[in-house]
Amino acid sequence: MDYKTARNFLIDRGTALLTQRNPDDFLVRLRSGKAPVPGQLTSILLALKISFDALKEETYLDRELIHALHLLCFESRYLYEVGLKSGVEWPPMLNEDIDRIAIAVRSIFAGTWQG
Repeated sequence: MDYKTARNFLIDRGTALLTQRNPDDFLVRLRSGKAPVPGQLTSILLALKISFDALKEETYLDRELIHALHLLCFESRYLYEVGLKSGVEWPPMLNEDIDRIAIAVRSIFAGTWQG
């Protein structure tokens, strides 16, 4: 995956709740109380790492990507917590994977890896 592909992938995943094009998107599934599709989080985390590597020296980041990253980070945590309160039994590693998303997004914003 190159940076352009990673960027587009993250924008699609981060804005999934706004567009609702695919019922199997990560955030759409979380909102429905469903676990992510196998491999989904791995792809998201890979795209975040590729984006970090490509952007770590950049002074300015584009608004469309930043908006998508913010939504991906914030909404995944929020929907996870809402699901917990509603009695959803999430997969055991989902909480840690959502933490990894937050760390990767924070790293992209900071320009240094926070992990």
